Amino acid sequence: MDTVKTLVKKSQNKDRDAFAQLIEMYQDRVYALSFRLAGNHDDAQDLAQDVFVRAYTNLDGFRNSADFGTWLHRIAVNHWINTRQKEKRLVTVSLDEPVRTEGGEVARGLAAAGADPLEAVAGDESQDVVRSALRDLNREHQAVLVLREIEGYNYEDMALILNCSAGTVKSRLNRARQLLREKVVALAGERGLKLPGQG
Repeated sequence: MDTVKTLVKKSQNKDRDAFAQLIEMYQDRVYALSFRLAGNHDDAQDLAQDVFVRAYTNLDGFRNSADFGTWLHRIAVNHWINTRQKEKRLVTVSLDEPVRTEGGEVARGLAAAGADPLEAVAGDESQDVVRSALRDLNREHQAVLVLREIEGYNYEDMALILNCSAGTVKSRLNRARQLLREKVVALAGERGLKLPGQG
């Protein structure tokens, strides 16, 4: 079987069979990420399909020195975030921008890195609380948590996927962990669950 780089070059020359081989090689990974982002089978299938369509139409922009799987994940995350913003007409706020007040600008505070919020609770019902809390975050925060905590990407790869600096990734991750922690605690309280460390 041809190497990924060879298949990409053939695909860039409009060889559909070569691109079909790339789809076969990467479809499970792309679907797994899509499912973790979307949270359900139907939306995950739609997202994964869109990823490969966008990848095929944008192959000329892919540099064969990069990792093709990482490039596909970047397409998936960016498309997922962008479609949500269009659907809900979200007003996005950069975590890097200061808050403007009457007294001037104030830097946004971030929680200190602590324990992994996904390990905050255990058991089936508790895992449902974590999944619900994760789905309640905005897509930018969901993406950074999924990429780091579930997919296991390092900061540099996440920066490449999210098209930002590693420092920005760390800031977003800290903020996402803080928000997830708060939502887990609130949802657990609503459902009458005790979290570790609670009296």
